[in-house]
Amino acid sequence: MTTPAASPTLATRRVAIAGNPNTGKTTLFNRLTGLSAKVGNYPGVTVESESGEVKLARSGVVTVVDVPGTYSLTARSAEEQIAIQAVCGLHPLERPDAVVLVVDATQLTRNLYLALQIIETDIPLVIALNMVDMLGELGQEIDAAALERELGVRVVPISAQHGEGLDALRVALDEVLASPDRARPGPRWIPSDPRLRADVDAVARELPAIWKLDNPRRRDALALWALLSLDENDELPDAPAKLRETVLARRRAAAADGREIEAEIIQGRYAWIDQRAPKFLRQRASVRESRTDRVDRLLLHPALGFAVFLVVMGLVFQSLFSWADPLIGLIETAVGAVKEQVVSALPPGFFNDLVAEGLIEGVGSVIVFLPQILLLFFFIGVMEDSGYMARVAFLMDRLMKSIGLHGRAFVPMMSGFACAVPAILATRTMERQRDRMLTMMVVPLMTCSARLPVYSLLIAALFPPDRIFGVLPVQGLLMVAMYVFSTLVALIVAAVLGRTLIKGKSVPLLLELPPYRLPHWPSVLAQMWRKTRVFLSEAGTVILACTVAMWLLLSFPRDAQIDERFDAQIAAVNSSLPAGEERDERIAALENERAGEALRSSYGGRLGHFIEPAVAPLGFDWKIGIGLLGAFAAREVFVSTMGVVYGIGEDVDEESVGLRQRIKQEAHADGRPIYTPLVGLALMVFFAIACQCMSTLAVVKRETRSWTWPTFLFVYTGALAWLLSFAVFQGGRLLGFG
Repeated sequence: MTTPAASPTLATRRVAIAGNPNTGKTTLFNRLTGLSAKVGNYPGVTVESESGEVKLARSGVVTVVDVPGTYSLTARSAEEQIAIQAVCGLHPLERPDAVVLVVDATQLTRNLYLALQIIETDIPLVIALNMVDMLGELGQEIDAAALERELGVRVVPISAQHGEGLDALRVALDEVLASPDRARPGPRWIPSDPRLRADVDAVARELPAIWKLDNPRRRDALALWALLSLDENDELPDAPAKLRETVLARRRAAAADGREIEAEIIQGRYAWIDQRAPKFLRQRASVRESRTDRVDRLLLHPALGFAVFLVVMGLVFQSLFSWADPLIGLIETAVGAVKEQVVSALPPGFFNDLVAEGLIEGVGSVIVFLPQILLLFFFIGVMEDSGYMARVAFLMDRLMKSIGLHGRAFVPMMSGFACAVPAILATRTMERQRDRMLTMMVVPLMTCSARLPVYSLLIAALFPPDRIFGVLPVQGLLMVAMYVFSTLVALIVAAVLGRTLIKGKSVPLLLELPPYRLPHWPSVLAQMWRKTRVFLSEAGTVILACTVAMWLLLSFPRDAQIDERFDAQIAAVNSSLPAGEERDERIAALENERAGEALRSSYGGRLGHFIEPAVAPLGFDWKIGIGLLGAFAAREVFVSTMGVVYGIGEDVDEESVGLRQRIKQEAHADGRPIYTPLVGLALMVFFAIACQCMSTLAVVKRETRSWTWPTFLFVYTGALAWLLSFAVFQGGRLLGFG
């Protein structure tokens, strides 16, 4: 029997895959689409939209959309609203032809709350009953046929982890798409209290017509959504004003009458589920403790669990901080080799410099982040897929709550010790836009690895290798102090911003602790690649543009007189000295001096002179100002920029003895040293706070889709860095430190 060809109309059908977090929804999505999903963004927000295709026997090729994980269709943030928009087809998203709801069989009754909400919307639904292979360990049995009868929708037991039941799921989905009228949900919860019924009717009259209110069932479902979602603290500015006004009025009237609308709706739905649960869910009387419970006794222990967590995060931190170094080194070497080839292949001049110093260096400044980004998302994927990420959020929630965040914010902040770029990308694991924004604003305060070369140079050059009490090394203590200092500042700033500019109602962390399971490695690797691809295509383009702009600032205008003078000196050396090591050293020294003078006469050098009055109260001169400007390309570039400024050359690092000696010897016109331990400390404080990293600013711009927040980040960290450096330098002088 031949399969009929799908018509063009059927080929455009859309299926939304929804579910609670940690139910295996993304694993199922990857299984169905064959890991070939496309990544984009939902309109108006930075929540990722992943879509793929699945071929069905009767319906042909169907588009499948992975909906963000949600515990219900209630929405108080823009991200949470995506779930109901995607499931119900609210503007600006298309209405799906069917929904596949992934339900965790081990947490059935809680997961059915979302199922009941979708049933109320009258959208054709198929329930994928996932993790049925783990029910035996928990002593549970689920009668899928009975569940199907009670809900009036197709129920298919599957194991997304092992790929079991997927053929049956495709068949069920195909049948639902082929006969949508027969597949519409049957039973549902209906408000029985006449007062709540009146609330629903009043709100339903204000629903916008663009929401396609084509039947009373859908109208009631959206009215219930509005009653649960709209309040004084939601993040839904696009909600119709009249609808919001009506909902708030009904809420106030109910409160005055001693009623709580939210509790009435939630309790009513759960009572409907609990009344029917015995018909399809059975629990054996005596059940031995599950493996998940045994592991949780350790991992959720207040002391032992935290110790294990520190070890795990230490592993993540170590991978980002040092394991990525070999790959980063290979990338830098490859970029350098390509640059040399281009320099030798193209004729000298502006185009050669633009391609080599601007474009190639710019591309290098983008791809150099790949090892850290890939490793970070690998670990996040493993922790999410195994179920451990939910435990991390639970453990850290009490600490993070004190600064206005919840436990999920800790992983991005911890990752900031390696690099702010992947750390900011990691905020996507947080549901509320307010929490993501607050975390993004403080992550750059964590001491990233790019600051280490600056700290190492200044500490080695300006602080003696003495020991306190003959045991504790001064230089080592200073390095530790900078880490502690940046962490304390980040926590304080988060507490302040969370109570002022980015304030929001404290929302309890809602978590489902899923059973532990082995990660689905193809899904983890696919997620790594998708997130990396988004970084390269979106944030990478901004970083590249900023790198080229920084090169232009530090390279132009070109002064012909400088070139003529040094060309004459180099010619004199060539004519006066025979070929050999001495002549090469003299020429190299002259080239370094030429580069230093060219930098000082560039727009960046002039800007360094211009900002000197602003940085002088911190103990900095105009040369340090040029170094601060150069550090915007990347903080560690401060070291090589200072090498150029002092005529030593750009091929220096924090271990360069020549650069350290030059820093010690630099003096004002009156003979006073420019660099003192106090100046070095003030400079390290400035670097610890200021967001001198255009890559970070570019990623914040990409995540917020606005220049407002990266501008705010740059301004507030710059102002705070200036104030704290001023306090260190001027306060130290008042205390008699030179």
